[in-house]
Amino acid sequence: MIDPDQHFPPELSSFVGRAEELATLTAAVTPGRVLSLVGPGGCGKTRLALRACAALADSWPDGIRWIGLADERDADDVTRAIASALGLPLPVDSVYMLAQELISRNILLVIDNCEHLREPIAGIVSAILARCPGVGVLATSRVPLDLPGERVHRLSALNLADALELFLDRAGSENVGADALAAARRVCDRLDRLPLALELAAGWAGTLSMAQLADSLRDPFALLDDDTGRTPFRQATLTASMRWSHDLLDQDERELFRRLGVFEPGFAAQAITGLAERMDVPVQRYLRALRGLIAKSLVSADTTGPVARYRMLGVVRDYALLRLEEAQETAVLRGLHLELMLALVENLAPLLDSDKDEWRTRLTAEYPNVRAAIEWGLDRAEPKGRRLAAAVAWLWHLGTHAADGVRLLEHAAVQGNGARDETHARVLLAQALVADTALAGPTSYEKACTAAKLAEELGLVDVDLLARTLIAIGTIGFDLDRTRIEASAVHADAQRAGDGFVTDATRALIGLVHLLRDEHREAIEQLEPAVTGLLRRGDRAIASSALGWLALATAYSGALGRAIELAEQAVSTATPLRDFHRIALARTALAEILLWAGRSEAARAALAPIDRLVEGAQTPPFVPGWERVHALLELDAGRPVEAVSWCRREGRWRQPPSDDQLTPWTRLVLARALRESAAAADSADLLDRLSATPLTRALPSLHAAVLEQRALLAPDTEQEMRMHHEALRIRDEHGLVLACADSLVALAAVALRRESFETAGLLFGAAERARADAGSVVRVDIPDDPRLLEYLEHGRTTSLRETIGYITRARGKRTRPDSGWESLTPTERSVVELAASGLTNPEIAARLFISRGTVKTHLAHVYAKLGIANRTELARLAPD
Repeated sequence: MIDPDQHFPPELSSFVGRAEELATLTAAVTPGRVLSLVGPGGCGKTRLALRACAALADSWPDGIRWIGLADERDADDVTRAIASALGLPLPVDSVYMLAQELISRNILLVIDNCEHLREPIAGIVSAILARCPGVGVLATSRVPLDLPGERVHRLSALNLADALELFLDRAGSENVGADALAAARRVCDRLDRLPLALELAAGWAGTLSMAQLADSLRDPFALLDDDTGRTPFRQATLTASMRWSHDLLDQDERELFRRLGVFEPGFAAQAITGLAERMDVPVQRYLRALRGLIAKSLVSADTTGPVARYRMLGVVRDYALLRLEEAQETAVLRGLHLELMLALVENLAPLLDSDKDEWRTRLTAEYPNVRAAIEWGLDRAEPKGRRLAAAVAWLWHLGTHAADGVRLLEHAAVQGNGARDETHARVLLAQALVADTALAGPTSYEKACTAAKLAEELGLVDVDLLARTLIAIGTIGFDLDRTRIEASAVHADAQRAGDGFVTDATRALIGLVHLLRDEHREAIEQLEPAVTGLLRRGDRAIASSALGWLALATAYSGALGRAIELAEQAVSTATPLRDFHRIALARTALAEILLWAGRSEAARAALAPIDRLVEGAQTPPFVPGWERVHALLELDAGRPVEAVSWCRREGRWRQPPSDDQLTPWTRLVLARALRESAAAADSADLLDRLSATPLTRALPSLHAAVLEQRALLAPDTEQEMRMHHEALRIRDEHGLVLACADSLVALAAVALRRESFETAGLLFGAAERARADAGSVVRVDIPDDPRLLEYLEHGRTTSLRETIGYITRARGKRTRPDSGWESLTPTERSVVELAASGLTNPEIAARLFISRGTVKTHLAHVYAKLGIANRTELARLAPD
């Protein structure tokens, strides 16, 4: 099937002939094989491949994908183009990921214009076919790919009937007399029945008669520069026909033709108008010349999109560049091309703060020309080349052609080394911005520090603000206090300067610091307006991250339904970027929140697109939390051994691997998995080491979770209780609703072992209600004991706040012994005094502002601690 969302080159004219070759071609395209359609430029390879796609539309259940490579330069470009055609993000190990995506699909990849990238294409196609038996490949190229098992179909000249039909169709002369028809046959023969040459000749049918056309083509080869005889026959024919057609152009058409050669395939009308203005030529003259070149098939016009775009076929452009060199205009036109691209990018710059989506879309369409202009400028140490490279940095930061960005900005920085000017400051900032997403390590931080210093010296406020934002980001891994201070200062300065992006970005960063410190209310207060601003200006990259952080803060605060909505929005925001890491982070956050809500199957589904790409890769990209969430899913399914394996996968790229190299949260899950897989000693050892790290104490939720895990391994009940109460205190202080419910369950289990059924029932019931109120369907594992039933119902009607208050008061100071009068809490002592004085349970409840059930629970605790059975014994033992 032809996917309507896929972009196939438009067929701007009717398809003529090639019926037998089309039938042969469609029969030869099969899964697991490469068929290369080979022939010289202008012989119709692309058109025939497009026809084959239409004929094969129903033969490939998973569709046909078109990958055009005319504008691409290297192996990274090839993988990016294939990933784009498949609708995939680009991860690090991209060739492997492509194979993973295609491994079970029955799909045809059509790769057009392969000759200039034959070696990388061969490697990529081999890797795909080695793992994907259902994938077929149809390639068009001037030369074979030289792959094992490759079938090569060499495209021959049109037969005379087809050539004549094509020529007359393009000439608009279907009904001609016998003399004109004979002349048309001579034209076809003299042009070797080559489609492009015939179209070029047909372009003159409105100016010359058929007889004149045939006569002017009587000896086309006399026009050739190459008289060595070494030029292949059809290439010589095409060159001759282009020379012939070129020589018939008027002066304006010849001038525009050669000058358009500096544009990479694909340019808009503004390129022609901008060129006219800079060459001091009336714009209308060049627009008329453009129409003439289109009519004569030297330029094609694609009007199917929102903006008309124009291009020359590769062989035609090569000829135009020869004529440009012959006119000694190459350097001048390359310089003008650089000026045009710089003006284009600088004119688009306001969109960076108002609609970054639109900026990215428009710049991506012009990227081949922009890249060529930067390369030409840098090769000649032209300052405008450095300015243009700096101005494109956001595109590279967003993951589009990031390798180009690293390479070109390094070249630009070397050229400006030692300079103390604005251009060098912007180049340094651009390097920091691209390194933030494209390079691991401290490069971004270091370049940002240098850029900020130079910007302050030169008074470049916008450079200074963004550089300082990147500095603050660079500190988040080792100094949260500094991150908050730096981000807050930049935020205030950005507000004063009216820099909307930096204002929102630093607010999101401050929100992240609050999230990491378990200050979730403050995190939400910062992240909500940050997300609104970022989305308003189409800043998907940072907005998707901020939405993920907001979702987590909301989930920790106990609103799982809203958190899931935010996490799903993070995924949908990141997806159009096709940035593997942004998408993977959003999906991992969504999966974790779904798991907290008890929706494990939905959590697995959220991770599935990432799993499919990453699973089994030799060097899969690191996605924070991906392995840990998988481990949690295994624990949820009762498979602790598999959970251990998942946790340790996180450190697979470390040599030698060590549990202490895992992230703290993964070590925590690993400790639980070890305990549940009967490796309690290993679990305790890991928890002891984790407890000793400064980070554990600095992050409240981590500290509380470690205490909870250690409590489950405690040697005695009192120590276990003490750790659970401390974990509950920390969680309550930081509003960790679901975690508080976990603490109540743990304390209820201890109470049940001590046969304090009222306390156990109260805590179990309250935990169940707290989870339900938060939106979780995770059931509390309550033992089937009839002695709990009465108290369970009471707990289910008690709020989390009331329950925590009750259990905290009941615990009292943690320095008390386990039994005797000294073990009683202050509340228990008050209950004893009132009970000994003869008050009933309802009267005690009214006096102490607690429920009757709570009075009964306190008395049960008192009896257990004092070793007595009833009020009578209590009255005898009570001190005066």
